[in-house]
Amino acid sequence: MSRVVAENISPARDSLPFFDSREAVELSSVDSCTSPTLGELLQCVGDVRKEVTGDETPSHQAFDMSETSIEPRALPFVLSFNNLTYSVKVRRKMKLPTIFGSQNRLGAAATSVEHVAGESLVTRTKVLLNDISGEARDGEILAVLGASGSGKSTLIDALANRMAKGSLQGSVTLNGEPLESRLLKVISAYVMQDDLLFPMLTVEETLMFAAEFRLPRSLSKSKKKLRVQALIDQLGLRNAAKTVIGDEGHRGVSGGERRRVSIGIDIIHDPIILFLDEPTSGLDSTSAFMVVKVLQRIAQSGSIVIMSVHQPSYRIIGLLDRLIFLSRGQTVYSGSPANLPLYFSDFGHPIPEKENRTEFALDLIRELEGSRGGTKSLVEFNKSWQNMKRSRARYIDQTPSPTQGFSLKEAISASISRGKLVSGATSNANPASMVPTFANPFWIEIAVLAKRSFVNSRRMPELFCIRLGAVLVTGFILATMFWQLDNSPKGVQERLGFFAFAMSTTFYTCADALPVFLHERYIFMRETAHNAYRRTSYVLSHSLVAVPTLIFLALAFAATTFWAVGLDGGISGFFFFFGIILASFWAGSSFVTFLSGVVPHVMLGYTIVVAILAYFLLFSGFFITRDRIPPYWIWFHYISLVKYPYEAVLQNEFQDPSKCFVRGVQIFDNTPLGAVPMPLKVKLLSSMSNTLGYNITSTTCVTTGTDILQQQGITDLSKWNCLLITIAWGFFFRIVFYFSLLLGSKNKRS
Repeated sequence: MSRVVAENISPARDSLPFFDSREAVELSSVDSCTSPTLGELLQCVGDVRKEVTGDETPSHQAFDMSETSIEPRALPFVLSFNNLTYSVKVRRKMKLPTIFGSQNRLGAAATSVEHVAGESLVTRTKVLLNDISGEARDGEILAVLGASGSGKSTLIDALANRMAKGSLQGSVTLNGEPLESRLLKVISAYVMQDDLLFPMLTVEETLMFAAEFRLPRSLSKSKKKLRVQALIDQLGLRNAAKTVIGDEGHRGVSGGERRRVSIGIDIIHDPIILFLDEPTSGLDSTSAFMVVKVLQRIAQSGSIVIMSVHQPSYRIIGLLDRLIFLSRGQTVYSGSPANLPLYFSDFGHPIPEKENRTEFALDLIRELEGSRGGTKSLVEFNKSWQNMKRSRARYIDQTPSPTQGFSLKEAISASISRGKLVSGATSNANPASMVPTFANPFWIEIAVLAKRSFVNSRRMPELFCIRLGAVLVTGFILATMFWQLDNSPKGVQERLGFFAFAMSTTFYTCADALPVFLHERYIFMRETAHNAYRRTSYVLSHSLVAVPTLIFLALAFAATTFWAVGLDGGISGFFFFFGIILASFWAGSSFVTFLSGVVPHVMLGYTIVVAILAYFLLFSGFFITRDRIPPYWIWFHYISLVKYPYEAVLQNEFQDPSKCFVRGVQIFDNTPLGAVPMPLKVKLLSSMSNTLGYNITSTTCVTTGTDILQQQGITDLSKWNCLLITIAWGFFFRIVFYFSLLLGSKNKRS
């Protein structure tokens, strides 16, 4: 296994038919000097491909690969962090003796609280990082070790600028210059502890979509594919390239392969700095070793690799260059793994022979944490040991720092020229402006996002089939329940019931869109945290992908119910009915999508959706007309999503003023007089005619469709206005969904 990872360039070279022996010799000669970057490999491949195929696509800029023109490696990068301190306020556990104790005890407690700024009887300040300093260099792996709760992930988040502004004290610099948030986003990548991937995409497709996002449009499709193939070989994923990622219900790649794919999608553009939060957790020793071996090759290509690790094996320790041991937010060791025996020997706890150095160190730290004095002695010893080491280094080595005299802009330019940061870099005077914020324009992002959603959804047809089945079953039940309604007073009431239930059902069937974004939430947060695409692009593509499904569902429901129920309007009436059903699906889907951006839990989201839709139906005007709603609730009537489609279909059904729904003796229907014999009804009708002075026969039209609309209080908006308002509600909720993403996906600690 380790051999495959260590020699991962060879398969890529062998798999390319246009690689000749001369290029192979050149590449091997370069490999003997320094590990080539993906950009250098692609440069070499692209030049040969141009000679063979005549492809004029501009190749990625890199140094010449010939043996005679090997230049010294790019200007080095040094990420330095000094005096990092981070604390949070946590709720204090209140005990009865503390609350009801004697006045002296309470006063003493209050006095002790006053010594710490920001603390109170309710909250206390917990220090997660306490004066952490160190540095990481390109070509090396810096590993942060410690027990659970020691501050490993917090330190990684602090270095990756995943802290809210102002909450972190201290400084983080790159080559001596302050590291701006915007610049860090485009030159770095962050690999989360959880593997957040689309389950039905293959490994190759996942990396290809990452390339579409992170690589610029100026890079041709063929070069992006070559880059992905080279990365697959570098990650040791050739045998799993055509396998889907998988999830609980679909068999896919192994855990180690999933972790390497997660790393691959974040290094597709060759970032200068790579942060990883426990990349080996949950993996067996062989898979963990392969992952760190891949990270070593990434570091040797000119990247700074910083990762947290819980308890590395002996083989993994051999791949690490620098270690930082943390204990309760404080540094207890910082230096090379080779210096661990000397360090603990000087501390008075020598490491026994043939014992894992890191295991011994972690066990000793845990033992000290449980002692009375804690790790204070080890922290103080580390400070004195570091001071002694620095003074000794200054005395022995008088050479200047490798970054001395070189600006950050020069270092980034040199790195880009070697093939790193393939994201359309420019020669701007400002380092933060050298690399664009986003690699592609928004329409490219929308197209790639939409394609990815379609591919992932197409391989899970059961989701659409279940939704279509629910719509068809509901339509069938309504069609058979309200089969061919007549134009009698009872038919009018049944039509009103049908419309109210049908419109509310269209909204309820949209609730299945709730888990969609909840599943993608953390994928979205990971990808947008480092500017893979814009949030606006995600919202627009999310909306476009939903439209075809909604059209099909609306057509299925309208075709199932319109003619079966016997609704009025003919072909034009059917198309309007289809349009308002589609608009209802659109508004309902947008509303549920917005809630999914606000509510983080599925069950809580379903509860809120069901409750709010029930309120919308209550205030729609079906159960109580608008003129009967109390003034303090009338505002809810106008924000009800069900109101506008309900009024639109009623107007579509009862808009014909010549169509009669109550004639002559039918006025006694739905009253106690409806049970009297027909001759008596005729006599009553004659008496009413004499009293009113207006002849009313058994065929006289008493109530038209216009009268029904007035009785229902539907007089202020036309059906087309209702249709437009329903569509506008959908756009409104898509806009507020965008703002919920903008405010809720900062992905930073407070």
